Amino acid sequence: MIEIRIHGRGGQGSVTMAYLLAMAGHAEGYEAQAFPHFGVERRGAPVAAYVRFSKNPIRLREHVYHPEVIIIQDPSLIGSVDILQGAHKDTKIIVNTEKSIKDLGLPKNYKVLTVPAAKIAMETIGQPIINTVMLGAFGGVFSMLKFASIRAAICQNFSEDLAKVNVKAANTAYCHTQSGNKYCQLTPNVCSISNDDVNKLKVQC
Repeated sequence: MIEIRIHGRGGQGSVTMAYLLAMAGHAEGYEAQAFPHFGVERRGAPVAAYVRFSKNPIRLREHVYHPEVIIIQDPSLIGSVDILQGAHKDTKIIVNTEKSIKDLGLPKNYKVLTVPAAKIAMETIGQPIINTVMLGAFGGVFSMLKFASIRAAICQNFSEDLAKVNVKAANTAYCHTQSGNKYCQLTPNVCSISNDDVNKLKVQC
């Protein structure tokens, strides 16, 4: 079983991301579970959401206490919320930030990946809504999700116009992580992306 915990703030789409992740996982043949945890229910307040993937039936109905993956949608939560609770030596952390890893203040014993998700969202969607960007980043890091499944989840939950820009946002982040964090240095309008709708992407800049 793979357990994922998403940390963000109210209004950033953390819960939507959890459900999109679960839908994409289900399309890949996994049993999937997604649910939110709210603290103070107001915009900007810390929010957590949980996702589980498994090839077997999922019978757990509790929060994710020992995640394999932690996704941080808002880096300002680092130091103010215990985002590393239950993390272990193999936990991977994906952070929305343009900062270098050493400037984040996270312990050095974790595998940390950064994605300039807010920048990508502004360039592709026109708003700093990053849930689909981080969804694409997750897919680029973990081969368990093909981009076709990510795109299908987005298209099933957004109108045609919104789906188009959100797919582009997810694709940009997917290529960013697939290319060893090189693609983030250029705007999506500079690089061209080709893919076979499965899991083979090529970036040409």
